[in-house]
Amino acid sequence: MPPVSLPQVHRPTPTKSSHPAAALPTAGKIAGLYMHVPFCSHKCHYCDFYSLVDTRDRQAPFVGRVMEELTFFARFAANTPIRTIFVGGGTPSLLAPDLWRRLMEHMDRTFDLSAMGAGDGEWTVECNPDSVTAELAGVLVEGGVNRISMGAQSFNAAHLKTLERTHNPENVAVALELFARAGIRRTNIDLIFGVPGQTLAEWQHDLDTAVSLGTGHISCYDLTYEAGTAMTARLKRGEFEPAEEDVEVAMFEATIDSLARAGLERYEVSNYARPGEECRHNLGYWRHTPWIGAGPSASAFIEGHRWKNVARLDDYLQGAGLGPPPIRDHELPDAGRLVKERLMTGLRLREGLAADEIMSAAEHARPGSADRMRTVVEREVERGRMESGSGSTLRLTRPGMLIADAIVVEFLAAFDGD
Repeated sequence: MPPVSLPQVHRPTPTKSSHPAAALPTAGKIAGLYMHVPFCSHKCHYCDFYSLVDTRDRQAPFVGRVMEELTFFARFAANTPIRTIFVGGGTPSLLAPDLWRRLMEHMDRTFDLSAMGAGDGEWTVECNPDSVTAELAGVLVEGGVNRISMGAQSFNAAHLKTLERTHNPENVAVALELFARAGIRRTNIDLIFGVPGQTLAEWQHDLDTAVSLGTGHISCYDLTYEAGTAMTARLKRGEFEPAEEDVEVAMFEATIDSLARAGLERYEVSNYARPGEECRHNLGYWRHTPWIGAGPSASAFIEGHRWKNVARLDDYLQGAGLGPPPIRDHELPDAGRLVKERLMTGLRLREGLAADEIMSAAEHARPGSADRMRTVVEREVERGRMESGSGSTLRLTRPGMLIADAIVVEFLAAFDGD
């Protein structure tokens, strides 16, 4: 999945450790589980998620290490059913079916996955169209997976080439049909707009094609030039021109209207769904629901603690037998940081934030900040970019969603007193 752009905020200096078990929380309950599978057939030059080209020789050691990590963190799910699981990457569909079986059998022994079988849980696996087989689809269904996120990105061969995607546009429908036959009908399709050279008509064709495939959820991401990626380096060398801002705005507006007509409403800046088809796992992130992460670069959030695994497979594989892998950083509970994170994620949601709750938390963390934030609310309401809904809910309007990051920055500055 392409990254979601969020403004940069000051964070407390993290603690660093090569074996962090003693520093991490020992209590708390999780509702969600994220696993990161780093293997890819090719490193797309716009992507800044951790991944590496798969040579198949490290898949088995990776699965063994993940199983060990999951066992260590099972204490956070004791006597509590896991409600959401999301397996991202990389390309999880590249993992060999027999290794998927081994991993899923271990998960079933380690966690209470009864919510998945009862239909009360959501288990999503990201897939690329060219790595889906009938065998894989069958194995995932057998293990409890009930939702697929398909990395289509575009249905235009030229734009796929620009993004360095290797699949044919026709493969998306074929892959989705394989999953449908296996019994998985809850799907998401990822799309990217603002690709260099892309026209509004071509973007509209991508939207129409995705809708025609019967998916209940579509994620539409504006192409972001992330620092350190090959695509950003090419842009700096002048190898291509980025999409013009007015074209991107037109694409954003067309997305909202077109998908609404098809019955998919925007519930987050970049995400659209039919009623009941929202991604429950991602909603957990945006609502600050505790989760655990497994795999290289995976992050976790429990009892106010936030940490991220080391983002290199070789380092992740080291220390087998020690339980948790090395972590890159560990942020201790901090009331001010939590307020900032709630502002960054909550304002992206159509449901918005409970005004009384966020103002109270802000004032507790930083006296005087609530009045400054109310001034921002009044200003943005006057500008038509924010509304105060029923029950004192703060949420962005359609014009506000267009510049969500900028508005969040205003709130962060008010909270800090800048």
